[in-house]
Formats: sequence, structure tokens, C-alpha cells
Amino acid sequence: MSKNITLGLRENWKQFAILVIVNAFVGGMVGLERTIFPKFATQEFGIDSKTAILSFIVAFGITKALTNYFTGRLANKFGRKNLLAFGWLFAIPIPFILMNATSWNWVVFANVLLGINQGLTWSSTVVMKIDLVGEKDRGFAMGINEFAGYFAVGVVAFLTGIIAQKYGVTPYPFYLGIGISIVGLILSILFVNDTRKFVNIEQKSNQNKALGNVFLETTFKNKSLSSITQAGLVNNLNDGMIWGILPILLLSLNYETKNIGIIAAIYPTVWGIGQLFTGKMSDHYSKKKMLFWGMLLQGIAIISIPFLTDFYEFATIAALLGFGTALVYPTFLSAIASATSPTQRAESIGVFRLWRDLGYAIGAILSGIIADIYSVETAIIFIGVLTILSSLVIQFRMPRN
Repeated sequence: MSKNITLGLRENWKQFAILVIVNAFVGGMVGLERTIFPKFATQEFGIDSKTAILSFIVAFGITKALTNYFTGRLANKFGRKNLLAFGWLFAIPIPFILMNATSWNWVVFANVLLGINQGLTWSSTVVMKIDLVGEKDRGFAMGINEFAGYFAVGVVAFLTGIIAQKYGVTPYPFYLGIGISIVGLILSILFVNDTRKFVNIEQKSNQNKALGNVFLETTFKNKSLSSITQAGLVNNLNDGMIWGILPILLLSLNYETKNIGIIAAIYPTVWGIGQLFTGKMSDHYSKKKMLFWGMLLQGIAIISIPFLTDFYEFATIAALLGFGTALVYPTFLSAIASATSPTQRAESIGVFRLWRDLGYAIGAILSGIIADIYSVETAIIFIGVLTILSSLVIQFRMPRN
């Protein structure tokens, strides 16, 4: 059977394209909340505390992080496709819960389900694409994967902002989620094939030594893997802040929901589209340099946010932040994959994604507490400084790559 299996993007383009479409639906589920949740919290539940509002991101981040870890560990045992389809089952109740929530605790519970959904589905599509394409096109494949997911985040964030402006923050924006979850499940069951058999083919020619303890090496010991992992955590830490704090800042400046939606959508849209190019770049240029400059650009963009008031200034900074994130996001995954053996890759990516997505929770908690004690502006500057420090860890700890 293995004689008919060939690694490569072109050789497996049909299955790859299906996985790209599936991951667009995965990203769309996150986009449901990207624009409207601060207003949803205050208008529907009377919540003003920044920490309380951001509790939904904390629930999402912790749950997704833990699910990422176990998805990586279980991918070889139960199969990528099975985990992907199972993940979609957790998405279906989410829009119904949000539409009928009688307290903020129900909203937090919906985001626990969203975290499980995202951990199982996004992790599965990442690992499956890496399995299919082999080493040559790995960065490009990750760029396409992340483009599909985050472009969908931006599109759905924009659409929910428009719908909320016209019809209110609930229930109409959440109707999108019903369609997204059902179509995603159907595509995964009917059209996706498992890719475990491709791992055995690549393992025969791979030169990477097996890691002694995948968790410890990826988190602390291996200079390449641990440097990438800390940057991934900080990247999502600042994304968690942008997700929760930026709409609050824009509301305080009396921005309409539609304009908040546009600004909130620019960031993930540029992030998504940019990865079509940066993913390919990571196959040919220094991964270390791309990670350093991407994190540095993010940090500078974030620090400038408190000094802006004009719509076009915010739009420009959102685009720069999106481009900085585009430089690092596919590069994270291709660099992790390049530094591990095929049989341990799913687990190492799971560990990386555990720490990376804990960044959502850490970022939301940190920025929420700082915003409540000091100010929103102080929280934003603090997160920007952390992002710049992360770029310096890449520069001085990560070996040349």
C-alpha cells in the first residue's frame, strides 16, 4: 500500500484542499466572538469589569491549550480524522448556548466547548497537512493552513459586526455559527482521509534524532524548540489582549460596532493573507530571522496603540500587527516540524500548541487585571514590552535556522 503513497503538496492537492476548506470553517467559529463580545457582555449581562469580560478568553485559552496537548498525544493512536470529526461535535451546541444564555457562566461554558473544538480540529488539520506534504513544502503548507483559518476569523468577525450593527448583538450574529459547525462536521466525515500512513514514508528518510522527553525538550531543554515555544506563548498572549482589550478601548473612544468590526477584522485578515507568502518564505529564508522580526514588529505595533485616536491610524496599526503575526505563525509550525522526527512531530506540535494557546489565557488575565488596576493603555503597553522581550529571546537563544 505504501508504494502508492507520495509526499508532496502537488501530489496530494485534492486532500490538502479539502483540509484547507475545513480549517476555514474551524477559524470561522472563533470569528463569531471577535468583534461583539465586549458589547455582548455589557449590554446583555451588565458586566463592566475588564477581568470578568475577558474570562471567556481565559476559559477558551486554557481548554484549547490542554486539548492541543492531548490531540498531539492521541493523534497516532486514534487517527487524525477521528479527532477532527469528534472536535466538530463540540462546536454544534455553541451558537445555541450563546443565543439562549441566561448568565455569563453559560457564555464561559460555551467557550470551554469552543476551546475543545479548536484544539481537536485545528491541531488535526495542522498535523494532517504536515503529514501530506513532506519537508519541501512544509512552510508553504502551514501558510495556506493558517491563512484559511485566520482569514475566516477576519471575515466572520467583519460579518458579525455588520449583523450586530443592524440587528443587535444577539441572536442573529450567532446564526452563522450554526451553519459553520454543521458544514464543518459534514466535510470532515465525508471527504477527509486519515494521513497516518504518510508518516511511515517520511520516517524512512528523516535524519532527526528522537527526543528523550518530548514535553521537556519542547518546553525547556532544546534551544530551538523552547525558543519557538516561548515566542508562540507570547504571540497568543498579545493576541488574547487584542481580542479582548482592543474592542474595549475602541468602545471607550465612542467607535460604532461596525467600525470596531472593521478594525478587529483587519488584523486577522492581514495575518491570514500574509501567511500565503510568509509560509513559502519560511521554506527558503532563515526561520530565526523571520521569528525575530515578526515578534519585534508586533511589539512595536502594540506599544503604539494607546497613542492613537483616528480610525485610519488604528487600521494601519492593525495591518502592521497582522503582518508581524503572519511572519511568525506558519514559521512556528514549520520550524517545530523541521526540528523533530516524524513519529514525534504530532506530540511536539501538541506541546508547542499547549503553551502557545495558554498565551490566550495568560494574556487575558494579565491585561484584564492591569486594565482594572491601572488602565487599558497601561495593559497594552505592558503586553507590547513583553512581545519585544520575546523577540530578543529568539535572537540570543535560538540557534541559526
